[in-house]
Amino acid sequence: MNANRLQKNGSEMDINEVIKGFLFHCQFEKNLSSKTLRAYTTDLEQFATYIKGTEDEKRFKSMTKDRLKSYLQKISNLKPKTIKRKVASLKAMLNYLEYEDDNYINPFRKIKVRLKEPRLIPSVMTLYEVKKILSVMYKELEKDNNIEGYTYKAVVRNIAIVEILFSTGMRVSEVCSLQLQNINLKNGVIKVFGKGSKERMIQICQTETISIIKSYYQLHQAKIKDGNFFFINRLGLPLSTQSVRLMVKSYVSKAGLSKRITPHTFRHTFATLLLEEDVDIKYIQNMLGHSSIAITQIYTHVNISKQKKILSTKHPRRKLQLTGNG
Repeated sequence: MNANRLQKNGSEMDINEVIKGFLFHCQFEKNLSSKTLRAYTTDLEQFATYIKGTEDEKRFKSMTKDRLKSYLQKISNLKPKTIKRKVASLKAMLNYLEYEDDNYINPFRKIKVRLKEPRLIPSVMTLYEVKKILSVMYKELEKDNNIEGYTYKAVVRNIAIVEILFSTGMRVSEVCSLQLQNINLKNGVIKVFGKGSKERMIQICQTETISIIKSYYQLHQAKIKDGNFFFINRLGLPLSTQSVRLMVKSYVSKAGLSKRITPHTFRHTFATLLLEEDVDIKYIQNMLGHSSIAITQIYTHVNISKQKKILSTKHPRRKLQLTGNG
């Protein structure tokens, strides 16, 4: 879709045509991730359903801010984070339309949307909980003597993934999109492509972690070639993020833990435990791939045991000895 076509059609454009052109632009011109494309598709199709049967469906470019306001009211019962994403998706498409057609004015320009997301303290694991999960996984591996069997190979892969999640703080999407050339198996350096295609390097220093990653590669190297994804399933296809989530959920259950733990919990735990070891937050920001230190500062909370240790050993009140109070 180009500017000439938009101008030719004037205000008679169908919303589905606009969505199709926008998604083409996102995929082939902006080269956005499949995850972003799915989110855009879901959100924009929901809006298309909302205006179905109205004049705005067929004459989308004539849509007024009132239609947008009524849609905002419609989705107002959703979580702030969800509303924020849906508004961002719609804004992005309308901005694209405005850029392509000089005669079109984005109605969002006349609407001010302010959404305040609650700042929630992320759920983290204790070192003991991490140990319980890894212990269950390694014990499961020890019981399986058929190293040529798929079950054995799958367990090695699962351990390698969990070890990487905990050792690097990588997002699950980053782990699943790793390619062979992104990992230096000799020195344990991983090249990570994060949000916005930002590149960062992470060093794995734990011998056990490097060892299990090498074991995984040796078992699967026949199917893993340069340019291919590093973590694969039974068919040799890239492992999906949903598969990793289900795998983690399974081992959390086997470890007897009632806490809700996801792959992202390992990222939260990585950051929090490093902070508790007095690692400078700027280093943690770099390792997590955060664009702003303000994002990383959500991890500056401390857990109860750390808090107790600080207040019992550092609070000035301990120096006060009042007569009659012991």
